Amino acid sequence: MTTYRPGAPHRPPPPLADRGRRPRPLPLTAVWLLTRAGMLLLLRYDDLGIGAVGLEVHGVYRRWYDQLAGGSFPAGDVTWQYPPGAGLVVLSPGLLPWLTYFQAFVALTLLADAAVTLLLARAGGGAWLWTAGLPLLLHLPLARYDVQVTALAVAGLLAVRAGRPRLGGVLAGLGTLVKVWPALTLLGAPPGRTTRRAWTSAALAAAAGLAVPALAFPHALDFLRHQGGRGVQIESLGGTALMVARLAGWPGRVEYRYGAFEFTGPQVAVVAQLSLLLTVAALGWLVAWRVGARRWTAATAADAALTAVLLFTVTSRVISPQYLVWLLGLGAVCLTSRHTVLRPVVLLLLPAAALSSLAYPVLYVDLLRVTPAACAVMVARNGLLAAATVLACRRLWRAARRGT
Repeated sequence: MTTYRPGAPHRPPPPLADRGRRPRPLPLTAVWLLTRAGMLLLLRYDDLGIGAVGLEVHGVYRRWYDQLAGGSFPAGDVTWQYPPGAGLVVLSPGLLPWLTYFQAFVALTLLADAAVTLLLARAGGGAWLWTAGLPLLLHLPLARYDVQVTALAVAGLLAVRAGRPRLGGVLAGLGTLVKVWPALTLLGAPPGRTTRRAWTSAALAAAAGLAVPALAFPHALDFLRHQGGRGVQIESLGGTALMVARLAGWPGRVEYRYGAFEFTGPQVAVVAQLSLLLTVAALGWLVAWRVGARRWTAATAADAALTAVLLFTVTSRVISPQYLVWLLGLGAVCLTSRHTVLRPVVLLLLPAAALSSLAYPVLYVDLLRVTPAACAVMVARNGLLAAATVLACRRLWRAARRGT
């Protein structure tokens, strides 16, 4: 096994040195086409009793598009909680004027999906996990822009591993401007020159990408104010605890606030504060891991990225089902390396994704009513995510100190 040690000259191995077996293109392509056709079919008949997943694009994204096309970021809209780069994704369907906004958005999402599949296949593994894992979320990935963000994160991680840290940093920086979490993908970059180049490029790309809209367009930074008021979403770990408490007689209620369904009532503020404290603790653990790590393999960057995003997911006040898109993408990158220590963790993501789609959109009405069946699904889903997080932390910590 190739290891990298702090203080020693860092030269990543040639890309071919760490590739797993490439998937056969014809079976992979056939399964991709078949599964994506099924996802499109579900999206086409989205009104058949399994949740109005497409309304996010039809209503919210299209409203944002009109505001952005008019030269301003959404003003006074508490559902706009994303960095300015998200505006480019919302505007991108305008590149296909011969299609409706909804059709263009889905077409571009499928294009990003195909790009992720191709990148993973060329890297020598992980493409099957992505191809077969994404449909477990049913048609949801086609009606959110998380696939596009995941494409930037996947490309950035693979670029760093291929010995192109500046390109990887730029891609991570651009991803951070769309949704903040891609910043975590550089946490495990090999120490020394690679880390300096990757982190510097990411910071410059993010700073430049933030400064331009902030100076040129009004309300570009309003998203910062909207994030602070969020409460405990029903699908989060804290929400699951409150759901169990509700079944036991707790008097809290479910209300629509800040673009999501959240719990309100006694002790909700305490649960929200506890989530924030756990997020701070997660950040401290990641810093301690980075400072104390002594060995890097070609898989460490991807393993650290998945662990970091898992930590911030399970400690968040919000765990929307599309977060599983991120985790599946990062897990697929882990599987491109034979040296990954997170293979068992990645496998836990598959049933977690299936349970996420069972909660939303299939049983979402039950979830809002806090029925025992919906509660059981959320306990199982969030239990899997919590177990995956603990296992990832344990395996990453050991690998960084003793090797694998």
